Amino acid sequence: MSDKVVTRFAPSPTGYLHIGGARTALFNWLYAKHTGGTMLLRIEDTDRERSTEAATAAILDGLTWLGLSWDGEAVSQFARAPRHREVAEELVRLGKAYYSYETPAELEAMREAARAKGLPPRYNGQWRDRHPSEAPPGVKGAIRIKAPTEGETIVHDRVQGEVRFPNKDLDDFIILRSDGNPTYMHAVIVDDHDMGVTHIIRGDDHLTNAARQTVIYNAMGWAVPSMSHIPLIHGADGAKLSKRHGALGVEAYRAMGYLPEALLNYLARLGWSHGDDEVMSIKDMISWFDIGDVNKGAARFDFAKLEALNGVHMRQMDDKALFDIFVATLPYLEGGPALAARLDDKRKAQLLAAMPGLKERAKTLVELVDGAAFLFAERPLQLDEKAAGLLGSDARAILGGAHAALAAISGEWSAATAEAAIRDFAQAGGHKLGAVAQPLRAALTGRSTSPGVFDVLAVLGRAESLARIGDQID
Repeated sequence: MSDKVVTRFAPSPTGYLHIGGARTALFNWLYAKHTGGTMLLRIEDTDRERSTEAATAAILDGLTWLGLSWDGEAVSQFARAPRHREVAEELVRLGKAYYSYETPAELEAMREAARAKGLPPRYNGQWRDRHPSEAPPGVKGAIRIKAPTEGETIVHDRVQGEVRFPNKDLDDFIILRSDGNPTYMHAVIVDDHDMGVTHIIRGDDHLTNAARQTVIYNAMGWAVPSMSHIPLIHGADGAKLSKRHGALGVEAYRAMGYLPEALLNYLARLGWSHGDDEVMSIKDMISWFDIGDVNKGAARFDFAKLEALNGVHMRQMDDKALFDIFVATLPYLEGGPALAARLDDKRKAQLLAAMPGLKERAKTLVELVDGAAFLFAERPLQLDEKAAGLLGSDARAILGGAHAALAAISGEWSAATAEAAIRDFAQAGGHKLGAVAQPLRAALTGRSTSPGVFDVLAVLGRAESLARIGDQID
């Protein structure tokens, strides 16, 4: 085995890339990057009933959106079935596995007999030492591994510690079905070995499989990779994560307006930490991550924390970078496609200019769509209820004066010149600044909240600003 770390992410294409799978992929990716190794991708598509091309595409799309790149081509497990058969037959030749010939009815009777004695329903090994010549004619047998019957199988796990499994609890499980198809348990081992995987990082729901898989490794005389079984993610209420908690596909998080980097930051912190650091860049995570630092206990998924963290990432992001990601994500966001259709060069320039003010008030890209709506509004603006409430008769009179003051700006139109004109007007008329700014905001945006009103004036430009204010005075 080389010194180079090789990890793998191995999803089943029976649905989208869910959030738990995304975190498993992230931990594999971070560990590979941290150690200068590689991460491979294997699609475990042996379940032909449930595996779909659409699900495979959704998984690849989800990983790509998150920026979790894999090395080389994605491997199809189903395509490797001949190799899985070859290894199973090799184990029979080595005397480490054998053909068994029970019918389903006989196996059920065996399980019933065990239950009647209060024992767990396990295979009784009746074909383990029989001569192949005793095989019933014309019946294709299944291949079972000869599991050790005494002592224990130890899984040396970097997260769970040393986990011991009494061998009396491991029965001679099937590695190749009588129809010639490999079982999942067996296919995984052959693939990991052939792909040169050195470190297996997966959910702790696979921990019991690890003992059985170790039996196959030992039977073939193959080195057992380093194992790390990471705790599952639970909902905020401590129950196993379900759809109501946020066990959604990553494309749902894209549609909700989360940044890939913020989602990865949040997922990394589910079960792993680096001191008190909450906000991390991808670079930080790669440099700090070690699989041995992952907690044993389940982590709880909390939407409020994810949203707050996303807001921090948005505010810290360069305006142009955030603008680019926003424009690229618009087709997926609620209300986004309509906006995207009207995003001409002039509006793109306005949006970029408004970004510093917009991102201060938004925690997601969906909130950014909402905040940017004033740029796309058609005159005369539809006022929301609160904005309409700000434009009583007194406010409209003040608005008239503010309009005149702004119209009198002779030089450059900017946030600074607009602010100076409005402050002079407020002082001269004995008005508080808020009494002028609030009706102005309502007239300019149709809302009671927006980025700073002087920034709004600057972004909309002279003609549009004066026209919008004029609409509310008339």
